[in-house]
Amino acid sequence: MPAKDIYHDTVKHALQKDGWTITHNPFPLQIGKKRLSADLGAERLISAERGLQRIVVEVKSFVGQSDVRDLEQALGQYVLYHQILDEMGIERNLYLAVSQATFNSVFTIGIGTGLTQESSGQISCL
Repeated sequence: MPAKDIYHDTVKHALQKDGWTITHNPFPLQIGKKRLSADLGAERLISAERGLQRIVVEVKSFVGQSDVRDLEQALGQYVLYHQILDEMGIERNLYLAVSQATFNSVFTIGIGTGLTQESSGQISCL
């Protein structure tokens, strides 16, 4: 099993504090014979009429020597996991969770700005 990002437990506790129930830790993914996993699966009741809202969260710490390299890896995982969720028929929104400092330094300038617009705001910060 891969090592957890340093913000994994922080994200998990923030989700729980916001009313989410953690359903998977980690969330299993499979494509062909390859088994992968995103960091967390969670759900919460929206209303009795609308049912449950379900999400998958990939946590990224951005602690490498290069923010650009970390961004490449995070974006690659995000795109791959999104495709796998579609192929598996799993109807959950996929989120990338990063620290506020990372969001401010990477996702609000340059290429990061385009990524947040393109991902429909599904990059969240702690």
